[in-house]
Amino acid sequence: MKIENSIKFVFPGLSVNEHTARAVVSAFLIQTDPTVEELADIRTAVSEAVTNCIVHGYRNTSGDVELIIKILPQREIYIRIKDKGCGIPDVQKAMEPLFTTAPNEERAGLGFAVMQSFMDSIRVRSKPGEGTTVTMRKKLRSSSCRIS
Repeated sequence: MKIENSIKFVFPGLSVNEHTARAVVSAFLIQTDPTVEELADIRTAVSEAVTNCIVHGYRNTSGDVELIIKILPQREIYIRIKDKGCGIPDVQKAMEPLFTTAPNEERAGLGFAVMQSFMDSIRVRSKPGEGTTVTMRKKLRSSSCRIS
């Protein structure tokens, strides 16, 4: 995989840092001159993935979240979000819309569905007791409506 630029950001899995993760993504991706819609889509997908790490991965514990962003040739964005939390025993089940491990906490169970709707591809790898890695990709299009 040829990489034009990349950044790695590691932060404590605290809910206040979900906003920081979105800001880091925005600040780094501004160099790609994304459309407002593209940037909003990516920020939303990152927000969902980071929230999953904090709410589900580190339930009643703490740990770091790793965010890697890569700019690939032909305006493709690669994002990997990783935790070392409790892991997901059944990834396929967890990716079903409306499935949640926290039904008593008013969780909609739509995190993975939201990520899938805003990104071109999403891959989830997880091992119980070892954590979860979410890898997402999105190809940016050309547009005259740019953020500058």
